[in-house]
This record gives sequence, C-alpha cells and structure tokens, in this order.
Amino acid sequence: MSTEYPLKMEYCGECSMPPEYCENGPCFDKCQEWLKENLPDVYDKLFLNKTEEEMNALSLTDGKKKQTRGGKAMKTLTKKKEVKKEIIVGRSMRARKKYVTLVRGLKSCDLDLKKCSKGFGQKFACGSSVTGDDEITVQGDVVDDIIDYIVDVLGIDIDVVRDGGDL
Repeated sequence: MSTEYPLKMEYCGECSMPPEYCENGPCFDKCQEWLKENLPDVYDKLFLNKTEEEMNALSLTDGKKKQTRGGKAMKTLTKKKEVKKEIIVGRSMRARKKYVTLVRGLKSCDLDLKKCSKGFGQKFACGSSVTGDDEITVQGDVVDDIIDYIVDVLGIDIDVVRDGGDL
C-alpha cells in the first residue's frame, strides 16, 4: 500500500472540519446534507451502514429547534436573595505583638474584593490580600482606619460597618 504525498484532505463546507469530525460539530444536520450533495462517496462510507436510531443519536437537535441567545432562558431569571448587608472589620493576632486586620462581608455590598484589597494596600502602605470567599486580610492593626476608608471612599453607610474586635 503506497501513500502518495502530499496528502489531499477533504473538508466539510459547513463546519470546515474533516468529515469524520462533523458529528462532533455544532451543525451536524447541515454538514450531513452538504456531504450528501458534494462528497457522496465519503457520505456513504460514514453514514451508509448506520441505522435510523444511530443517526438520531448523532444528531444534537433530536427534532427540536435549537434555542438561540436571548430565548426562553432569558425570561426565567431568578432574583437575587436579599442578603443582610454587614461588613465586619476586626483584628487577629499573627505573632507575639503583630496583628492582621480582617475585613469580612464586602461581597454583601456588591464590592469587588480584589479592587478593595488593592485599595487597602495602597492607602495604608501595607500588604493586603483576598484570603477567603468573602474575606480580605490587611497586614497591621488598621481597624479604625479601614472603617473610615470604607465609609468615606467606598461610600458604604456607617450603620452597615461594625467593629468586630479581636476575631
């Protein structure tokens, strides 16, 4: 069996993939019609011995129309649950006389944790990082300063922010 180089590859006109991979593409039904018209020998080789059930299993549509963007799914949006807005700022002992300040609850006020962490680090000239799902750790004992920063710069109501003491 001799192979003649360069190899001549045939590609589907619908999905631009080799015909063997059309069944994994997004528009298998259109690919199948295109193959039947333009490459009948490849179509026969791929799909001739398959039963009707196997062909339906290959098809992604199952006889239904494919949903487009902005269709029915857009109408069934669920409302966000009302979460009690509360920001707790406290400190925790790291080493003997060293403290870190923990800020929890910024997500309940729809604030971006990474941006807040970067703002804390720049304002207080210290290290700051997002440590948990809804927690920022700031190096140093800056509890009162952070409360003032949250109220003044971030625009959060003072009633929402509370001092957690030692956490």
